[in-house]
Amino acid sequence: MKFLKSLLKWAVIVFALIIATLYITDTDYLLKAIRTIYFKGYSTAYLEDYKQFDNQLIANGTPQPWPNHQDYNRVKETETLEKINEENGTIAYVIIKNDSIWFENYYGGFNENSKANSFSMAKSYVSALLGKALMQGHIKSLDQPVSDFLPDFKGGLADKLTVGDLSSMASGTDWEEAYYSPLSITTRAYFHDDLDKVISRVSVVEEPGQAYKYSSGDTQMLAMVIEKATGKKLYDYLTESFWKPLGSENETLWQVDSEDHDMVKAYCCIASNAKDFARLGKLYKDHGKWQGEQILDSAFVAKSIKPRFKTGPEYGYGFWLKNIDEKEFFMMRGHLGQYVIVEPNDNVIIVRLGHSKGPGDEAATFTPDISTYIEEAYKMLENN
Repeated sequence: MKFLKSLLKWAVIVFALIIATLYITDTDYLLKAIRTIYFKGYSTAYLEDYKQFDNQLIANGTPQPWPNHQDYNRVKETETLEKINEENGTIAYVIIKNDSIWFENYYGGFNENSKANSFSMAKSYVSALLGKALMQGHIKSLDQPVSDFLPDFKGGLADKLTVGDLSSMASGTDWEEAYYSPLSITTRAYFHDDLDKVISRVSVVEEPGQAYKYSSGDTQMLAMVIEKATGKKLYDYLTESFWKPLGSENETLWQVDSEDHDMVKAYCCIASNAKDFARLGKLYKDHGKWQGEQILDSAFVAKSIKPRFKTGPEYGYGFWLKNIDEKEFFMMRGHLGQYVIVEPNDNVIIVRLGHSKGPGDEAATFTPDISTYIEEAYKMLENN
């Protein structure tokens, strides 16, 4: 009995020391990671993890439902599409042709209104909000220095950092993108309760504006710039700029670091559904115009969906770019295979949401699943 009491005493002491060490070293965010992710059997963020975090509500206005195409759901999924959807845990697959729902299907207990984490598709929204702030005169140009808004990024190479560099992933900072390492700055940002503090650790180590390097920290910093420039919380700015004007059918949620600090996880974490996510793709397809109103400047849209750097042709300003044969796609992309894929010339939008990308699940790469989702959609359209 004495042995058990002694063992319990030492276990409590060791546990207390571990907790104290986490707080002293500012790695106590790992406690949240263990509670919200790892203890639930996941090794990384997952589709419905928004339920474990603080969120801010983004209300919808008057819904504008997508019309169904005259050939709605007339063609079935190809065998290849059925297979990859099952293997990768797809929860939503939607094809929009000529601004009408041509095909839609939902899986695994999810439906057309089910919420799922956008992950990095949120970056496209933040870049669009930059465009809105430019259009409204809150920010002078893509070349305006970040230091005008964030004094911590002043001096040395940081003086050359512009808001356009943040949107195009060309900050030259020391941010390292790593989703599966518990000690990476990306993981720290996801679980930390003070994103301002996390961003304050970032340094500009290479000349900005010279080359593309994927960085969630760039988008987080851009969000901080937009809030300073507009004087509005980013979730409110999204509500008034896009969520309501684009006729979203459902309200949505945007994760924040904590109730106390109330900073959105701007690089990720808008919880919504396939057909509402598709609306931003349509807005960019239509050169920033929605139902006859110029919601976003067409010149900004055009710039956003073209490569900024020849050495980084896969990225523009907030959007991914990919050519397949003679087709030119731009897309919103997120962790685990969240996609809004647009081919403007064909007037086609493909949305896929799900639990996994399948093989080759590296950050910031075009995994093979993307081509499959595109190719099988076109086979279905051709079979109509």
